Amino acid sequence: MQFPSKSYLEQLRKQYPKGTKLQMITMRNEKYPVPSGTIGEVTHVDDIGNIHVRWQNGSSLAIIPEVDSFRVAGTEK
Repeated sequence: MQFPSKSYLEQLRKQYPKGTKLQMITMRNEKYPVPSGTIGEVTHVDDIGNIHVRWQNGSSLAIIPEVDSFRVAGTEK
């Protein structure tokens, strides 16, 4: 496994600080994905670049930025 660069992690942590509200669009490669449209709050970005979220449905699955589709809640893509 290759770890992301420090600059990439800094960028993610700046872009998605603790408390940021995110909305799931699609989650891939997960047996029980977070449903599309679910909103959650960022708890932290870990050292491999996963964005950990406390979802409204009670899930705590992390987002993998290069795999999952999501947006900051209240914004359009």
